[in-house]
Amino acid sequence: MDNRNHSPHTRVIAVIQRLVTERSVAVGSSIRYDHKLTEIGLTSLDVVRLVLLIEDEFDLVIPEREITPANFRSISTISELVDKLSISDGAKA
Repeated sequence: MDNRNHSPHTRVIAVIQRLVTERSVAVGSSIRYDHKLTEIGLTSLDVVRLVLLIEDEFDLVIPEREITPANFRSISTISELVDKLSISDGAKA
């Protein structure tokens, strides 16, 4: 299913849900916007994979300086990063 018409927030959640499914991580309830990735059960290696998945989903390159624990702490921080990068990418076009 093509998620490109959905909001960035919805698309970030979909990417994380795919990763959780791939890793067979048991999430007690549905994934919330304010969930920390560690609460969901993702590891630092999962976050590396998540960076690549987010880049692919949004067709962008996340600069190395932006790959920080603060930017990948939760769904909301990832969504904010995507918004920021999308705006700056659009300004360059």
